Amino acid sequence: MSKRFQQTDFWCDFKCAHGWQKAGAEGVNVLFRTFRKAFSIVYIPLAPEKNAGENDEDYIARVGSLTAKIKPLLPKNTLCVRYDLPLDFPTCEERDSFVRNVPLLAKGAKVAIRKNAVDIQPPDSTFLDLTKSEDDLLAAMKNKWRYNVRYAAKHGVTVRAVTADSPDFEKDLDSFYSLYETTAARDGIGLHPLIYYKDLLERGAKSVKSDSTSDRTKITLYIASHEGEDLAAIITLFNESEAIYLYGCSGNNKRNLMPAYLVQWTAICDAKSFGSKIYDFYGMPPSDDENHPMHGLYLFKTGFGGAQVHRPGSFDIPTSPFYPLYTLAEKARAFWHKKIMKKVRGR
Repeated sequence: MSKRFQQTDFWCDFKCAHGWQKAGAEGVNVLFRTFRKAFSIVYIPLAPEKNAGENDEDYIARVGSLTAKIKPLLPKNTLCVRYDLPLDFPTCEERDSFVRNVPLLAKGAKVAIRKNAVDIQPPDSTFLDLTKSEDDLLAAMKNKWRYNVRYAAKHGVTVRAVTADSPDFEKDLDSFYSLYETTAARDGIGLHPLIYYKDLLERGAKSVKSDSTSDRTKITLYIASHEGEDLAAIITLFNESEAIYLYGCSGNNKRNLMPAYLVQWTAICDAKSFGSKIYDFYGMPPSDDENHPMHGLYLFKTGFGGAQVHRPGSFDIPTSPFYPLYTLAEKARAFWHKKIMKKVRGR
């Protein structure tokens, strides 16, 4: 199986330019970060993969074995090794059953692994199969989604693909960031500094020129506009195995023109042409719950007709007696940002 994008050297090197450090063991990229020289957190995103025919207990035992092997590479003040396990379940029920069973699996495998309350990678998503034809992809969409794609194009919405090599790159990046600031204020979400997205796009421009097909990673900024006004934008990552919808934003004007639908469809078609096998919408609520605050996001992403995927989220193997204090602080921080600050931003 190809590496998930979070395990590629491209992505890990990018994260290392923004506060992380990297080590490698057993073919796995290991990220770690030290906070004010007081403690370190080790993070292994979407690895190790489960082997064909491997049962759950043996898999958890192998995760524990990997942890033991990487310990000599880690800072001495490491609190835990955190994993986002790359297990793709087709239903929430199957995913939740696995999570409930982890304590029993951990006991049998003799591994002190536990579910963390805060997930790093989005555990729920929907995947489009890009090996299908464009006609088949359109046919799989909900009728309203197909209509909205065509409606946007018919009413003059255009989409431009921007890379770091584009002549108006700086101007387009500023426009994207302005839209993202609007989205952050409207929806109460956080965003990285502008330099973060600029660096990502610049690295993508260099990588796509690589002679190695397996290492090529293309980062593209798509901007939907109408009569000279930018309305919505997304940033995508394409490689040979997958395409990821990483970041998205929209303004408050002309939303009736459905620019978000056309910008996604343009990226999907480009990802298919690039050779990616799936298009990952990357993060949504786990189910069609009308009371979920992000229910609209669920409807938007599932309306494109993909297959839902549910992962178990983040798990920790503690390596320090101070680990429980860190998890308490982490829960408090998550509560502050998701509950308190989101309400403040929404005022």
